[in-house]
Amino acid sequence: MSYAIVGFGKIGQALAHAFARKNIEVAVASRRPPEALAPQARAIGPTVVAKSLRDALEADTIILAVPFGEHREVAKALPSWKSKTVIDAMNAFPVPEEMDGLPSSIFVAKAFTGAKFVKGFNHLIAATLATDPVVEGLDGIWHRVVFLSSDDEDATVPVGALAKQLGFAPVRLGKLNEGGALVHARGRIWGPLIFQDLFKKEQ
Repeated sequence: MSYAIVGFGKIGQALAHAFARKNIEVAVASRRPPEALAPQARAIGPTVVAKSLRDALEADTIILAVPFGEHREVAKALPSWKSKTVIDAMNAFPVPEEMDGLPSSIFVAKAFTGAKFVKGFNHLIAATLATDPVVEGLDGIWHRVVFLSSDDEDATVPVGALAKQLGFAPVRLGKLNEGGALVHARGRIWGPLIFQDLFKKEQ
């Protein structure tokens, strides 16, 4: 399984730290050319590799960490998204009028036709997401929770496996317009689980 993070701002870099911590190779790409990202990528870790958008999108699993308004440009970069898993780590700021009240991920998923689409890694601020999700306490080992939601229940299985590999505790919330609404941030509308830094004890 190969991975890419599209968007190398605060959230993209936070996720890159998570991959580097576990020595998992991940491509990173943004609007900037790869040579502009390379020094920062290398500083995070040797498994973080700066690539062009075209090359990064060859990965099996792509994490969207671009500003919300740029997701359509990413979607246009491939003629087909079949066989790809897309993880939406974005939140909608500002809210486009054409969303027409839809949860942001349902709106975004329309642009990635054919992809296995999962909302995840979006409810934590970048500084929290960048820190080690595994915490040892007096009563055992705890893992930082990440919430996953998708209209394709099977799609959350490999994403949950990735979250566990990165040290997180994945919690499935169900479909995008049901449980997924709990972690949506859309302009000034906040899902009740946004920014909640929760931990689950290792069994």
